[in-house]
Amino acid sequence: MKHPIKHIGLLTSGGDAPGMNAAIRAVACAGKHYDIAVTGIKAGYQGLINGWFTPLEDHALMHNLCRGGTLLKSSRCQAFHTSNGRRQAWENLNQAGIDALIVIGGDGSLTGAALLEEEYAIAVMGIPATIDNDIFGTDACIGYDTAINTVVDAIDKIHDTAHSHTRLFFIEVMGRDSGFIALNAGIAAGCSAILIPEHNQPIDDIIQSFTKRNLDDHPCIVIVAEGHKNGGAAELASITTQQLPDHDIRVTILGHIQRGGSPSCADRVLAGRLGIYAVEQLLSGASGMMAAVQHHQIRSLPLMETVRTKPTFQNDLFRLSNILAM
Repeated sequence: MKHPIKHIGLLTSGGDAPGMNAAIRAVACAGKHYDIAVTGIKAGYQGLINGWFTPLEDHALMHNLCRGGTLLKSSRCQAFHTSNGRRQAWENLNQAGIDALIVIGGDGSLTGAALLEEEYAIAVMGIPATIDNDIFGTDACIGYDTAINTVVDAIDKIHDTAHSHTRLFFIEVMGRDSGFIALNAGIAAGCSAILIPEHNQPIDDIIQSFTKRNLDDHPCIVIVAEGHKNGGAAELASITTQQLPDHDIRVTILGHIQRGGSPSCADRVLAGRLGIYAVEQLLSGASGMMAAVQHHQIRSLPLMETVRTKPTFQNDLFRLSNILAM
C-alpha cells in the first residue's frame, strides 16, 4: 500500500525553456492549496545528487513568473546516467523526507525521472518543457510557443533588410533532431524554403528554385533547422554561393536567443495547468506519468512511453509550407 504524499521535490533539468518559472510557481501554489510541502532542488539532477535543496519563497515565485530561464537553475548531469548517481539521488530524497518528485524538462530529463521511478519506486511525475516541442504524446511543451514567436519576430526584422538589398538569407534555428521550430516559424514568417531534419531536401533542388524566382528582383529567406542532414546555414550558404556567385547571400544564426525572453501567455497558462495537474495526479496515487495536453485537455501518459516513442511529424504542415513558399 502506497503512503500518502506529504512532501514533493521539484527540479528543472536540461535546456531551459520560457515558462519553467510559471510551472515551478504552479506546483508550489498547488502544494500550498493542498497543504503539501514542496521543496526546490537546485541545478537539476546534479543538485539531486549533491543535496542542493531549497525552500520556494513566495516573493521569488511571483517575481520570476514573467522571466525566462528557471529560478531553480538547470544543468546537464552525466553522473545521473550511472546507477551510483541515481542511488545517491534517491538517498538524498529519502533523507530529506521527500516522497514524490516532479521533473520539468525535455526528453533526457523525463528519461531520468522514469529510471528513478523504475529503480526505487518513488512517486514521479514529469512535465514536458522544451522549445523543440519534440516530446511524444503532448500537443505542446512549455517554452515552444515563446520560442517560435521569438523566431518569427527575428525573421520579420530580417525581411526588412532582405527586401531593401534584395538578399538571400539563410537563417539557422534550433532543432538538432526536430524541425518543429523551423517548420512553424517558417510558415508564419513567409520563408521561401524550410529545411528540416525530417525531410532530406537536396540543396541543388533549393538552388534551382532560387534561379526560377529571379533573385535580382525577389529576396529569399531560407530557414534551416540546425540538424538538417545537408548541414547548417553556413554550410548551405557556402554551397549556394559557389553556384550563385553574383548574388548577395547572408547567414544569421539565431542561437540561444530562442531560449530566452519573457514567456508568452500561452506558455504561462500551459505551465500553470500542467503544474497543478502533476501535483493532483501524485495526490491521487499516480506515478511514472507525464502531464500532457491533447486536444486542449490535460491528460497523463506513462513516462516510459513518452521517452521511447518518437513524436509524429506534421507532414500536413510541411506540404502546406511548399504550397505557401514564394
